[in-house]
Amino acid sequence: MSELSVELLPGLSHQPLPAPPPPLSDWPLVSVITINYNQAQTTCALLASLARVSYPRLEVIVVDNASPTEDPAPIAERFPNVRLLRSAQNLGFAGGNNLGIKEAQGKYALFLNNDTEVEPDFLEPLVALLEARPAVGLVSPKLLFYGPERLIQYAGSSAVSPWTGRSFAVGHLERDAGQHDGSYPTEQPHGAAMLAPLAAIRRAGLMPELYFLYYEELDWCEMLKRAGYQCHYVGRSTVYHKESVSVGRGSVLRTYYMHRNRLLFIRRNSAGLRRWCGALFFLLVAAPKQSLQHLLRGETQHLRAIWRGIAWHLRGHDVRQNHFLPRVNVVVGMKE
Repeated sequence: MSELSVELLPGLSHQPLPAPPPPLSDWPLVSVITINYNQAQTTCALLASLARVSYPRLEVIVVDNASPTEDPAPIAERFPNVRLLRSAQNLGFAGGNNLGIKEAQGKYALFLNNDTEVEPDFLEPLVALLEARPAVGLVSPKLLFYGPERLIQYAGSSAVSPWTGRSFAVGHLERDAGQHDGSYPTEQPHGAAMLAPLAAIRRAGLMPELYFLYYEELDWCEMLKRAGYQCHYVGRSTVYHKESVSVGRGSVLRTYYMHRNRLLFIRRNSAGLRRWCGALFFLLVAAPKQSLQHLLRGETQHLRAIWRGIAWHLRGHDVRQNHFLPRVNVVVGMKE
């Protein structure tokens, strides 16, 4: 019997067929958690993009952080399958996410800012990495600024400097042309989009609520590292970010928390000479420089916000406090 000869068309080669997707039951459940504060329409735009994702097993939790003027009811009306949790008070970014974590049923928790929108296939690469690498405790996708320019906001990050309390994002403001489509370890996630195993959260602790707004995801990443986990970036996953819709880049609130929490991060994550050098650099160089800029622009509210943030540290707060999920007791069956 002669062998069958197969002639390939030019440009084609013998390639194995892609593996079929796993059954639905094999995909782990992912709990999506997002915070709403006076922005039901912005949150609904995120939920509409989530409704188009290809990942088959999601639960979506929206935490309304005690919105004072805008009723979150339209969220539940437009998306009846979404769990809407109404907090009695504004718990901040960390506290709101922690409230969602306590209700999450998934193997993984996905934290998305409500001012983001996602590509339909963004979640599979993130889950695949965590499934393949149990040592990874936090993973972020590529973030692009929302708009037609396709400018990169985040493609990984440097570590926060113990001397200055600052970090820089890889690829920031570059036009996305696939140059950061790889997957690699990174020092810090981006708080607008990050996926974490519930098992890692249970071990390392919840997000540090002391921050309230800004820097909490950076500190949380350090907590996960101290618990033995790594942080990773996945460039084949894309999320679009309408940055600072909820607070506003020029807001006094942002000025207060950015300065208060920069010093708080140094105090919580540095020791000895590094802590003293970092604090002195901030107090003697960074804060006076920012103060002078606001003074020259006549922005007295921002000027006061900087020094109110610094004065917070003189009030004896316990900056080492952390919160943890309740322990899960595993019951082992016994033979009679």
